[in-house]
Amino acid sequence: MGIDIDLRRLRFFVEVVRQGGFSSAAKVMFATQSTVSKAVKQLESELGVELLRRLGNRSELTDAGRVVYERGLGLLEASAGMGNELAELAGLSKGRLEIGFPRVGTSSLFGGHLASFSQKFPSVEMTVTVEDVSTLVGRLFAGVLEIAALFEPVAAGLEFQPAVQDELLVLLPASHPLAAGAAVDIRALRDLPLILFEQGVPANELILQAFARAGITPRIASRTSQLELLFELSSRGMGVAFVPRQLVSSRPPLLTRALPLQDCELPWNVGFAWRRGGYLSHAARAWLEHTAPRPSA
Repeated sequence: MGIDIDLRRLRFFVEVVRQGGFSSAAKVMFATQSTVSKAVKQLESELGVELLRRLGNRSELTDAGRVVYERGLGLLEASAGMGNELAELAGLSKGRLEIGFPRVGTSSLFGGHLASFSQKFPSVEMTVTVEDVSTLVGRLFAGVLEIAALFEPVAAGLEFQPAVQDELLVLLPASHPLAAGAAVDIRALRDLPLILFEQGVPANELILQAFARAGITPRIASRTSQLELLFELSSRGMGVAFVPRQLVSSRPPLLTRALPLQDCELPWNVGFAWRRGGYLSHAARAWLEHTAPRPSA
């Protein structure tokens, strides 16, 4: 006898597993924690099995839960793909494209691409969302988001197309003695507190590795992915930060100065990722073609 599954409840359950808890899943799904909990309980009742074993403040998958989770990923992906294809074939939609961007100023790098894409494909309805990196990755795997801008290297299970190759520069107050040079020796930063990006941004690891190679364990003063705040903190001497070259050029060097590291390049490579084997709409494929690096003349 077949089993009828409510896909909405299944999506909530899958997200609870992916995010590691009900509260995190609720944030990703823009729902209340009670709504998520109720949906999972209803799914358990619907299937007649226990999916999650509650252990105090945490939950773990049962054997049945593991089966439903693994099969559920495929069901949700197939459902989303079928809906998109039918909408396109039937002409019910002229095209929709939702692009996720991390909260590290990457959306501003693609302002020109967004404008030119809209001019080239005026019938495509575009939505831009900005989230932390881990949320974007979770939404890609859950099939909630079709495509997102991410940094290299991306998580296993994702396809990646490079779009922008850049490098990180050292950001210092304009009045700092080191700001007068052409480049900065990382050893000169030994006693300065460090401002990093939020958790999940791969550039953090590159920065810390560069310090480690110099035998330095920096004191992390703060983390932020709000670029304006990062520039403000740096200008006030709160710590040394690292920013992409392309996001510095548009800011006048009145309060801060950005310089390369001496004999050390920190790459900042951004591209677009999607779930390996996942469905890509015509609009998403057009976006990838539109933002693909062009060969040099």
